[in-house]
Amino acid sequence: MTRIGTRTLNRTTLERQLLLERAGLSIVDAAERLLGLNAQGPNLPYLALWNRLREFEIKDLTAAIEDGTLVRSTLMRATQHLLSVPDFRLIRPAVAPLLVRVQRNAWGKATTGIDLDALVADARRLLADGPLTRPQLGKRLAESRPGADPTALGWTVQYLEPLVHPAPSGTWNVHGATPFASAEWTGVTGKADLPEMIRRYLAAFGPASVSDARAWSGVGGLKEIFEEMRPELRTYTDENGRELFDLPDATLASEELPAPVRLVPDFDAPLLAFADRTRVMTDEVRKAVCIGASVAATVLVDGTVAAKWSTKKTKDAVELTVEPLRKLSTVERAAIEEEAGRLLEFTDPGAVVKVGI
Repeated sequence: MTRIGTRTLNRTTLERQLLLERAGLSIVDAAERLLGLNAQGPNLPYLALWNRLREFEIKDLTAAIEDGTLVRSTLMRATQHLLSVPDFRLIRPAVAPLLVRVQRNAWGKATTGIDLDALVADARRLLADGPLTRPQLGKRLAESRPGADPTALGWTVQYLEPLVHPAPSGTWNVHGATPFASAEWTGVTGKADLPEMIRRYLAAFGPASVSDARAWSGVGGLKEIFEEMRPELRTYTDENGRELFDLPDATLASEELPAPVRLVPDFDAPLLAFADRTRVMTDEVRKAVCIGASVAATVLVDGTVAAKWSTKKTKDAVELTVEPLRKLSTVERAAIEEEAGRLLEFTDPGAVVKVGI
């Protein structure tokens, strides 16, 4: 097997994730190329695409969410993601066992004695009349289940039934209660195609190990699927001897490719898509970026995490603060300030802007 250096893995990941050069793709094509956008917060998909697409505008992504071209739901790692409808049909059945396990671990005790199949069937009937928020749905379901915890019922349905969260939820700067709507219109079924999910994962993030694919998806049992697929995949080893898989016709990026400064948002995919994240950050940096369930907004310099960033807004001004995680050169600081200024022009046009490092 060919050995791949960490820098080659870094450049290949950034290239596949559109972080070496902004692309002229449509929003849907980009979302499918990236295999989804993290949507834990409403603005995160917008910031992710701003970093990756030329001439990207907020209204374009909002329109794609409003017309249902892209849907938001609980998916990989049991977290919120924004995907195209075809990709939702691919991913939702694949992560179904994960979501069943999460429900059991988080709400199993609170739903002991409740017929979960009947609960889901009742939820479907209620949602047939239109979207409900999780508290509203839980309260309605509890009406026929005396003593049941409405919160547990709402969360249980979120994990066990394919649902989407319709606009305006999930659009730019829209916060508040998340509505649930039936996903039946998407054509999602219960049949999982794990080999196709793996192919798509490798296209977006490869070369990668079995553990990497598990970390990205939260899905177990992938070792056996990779073994079945071995004849159709290419294999490599990394600098630590780990076996990596890739698509047979996928190319590796040159380690000499330049990597421009990028200010990626919280939970951005390359920071979460691997069990071994040394291709994008050192273990020491990871401890500062990944704290508990949170993953900070980060600054990529020469392709790796060099700082964290955050913003603070007042009525007429916005300040972006960069917290270095290593020593930055004068040239690097200037490049970060320039990119940060462009980002604030996108997020807060017309505001008084200040960038501090």
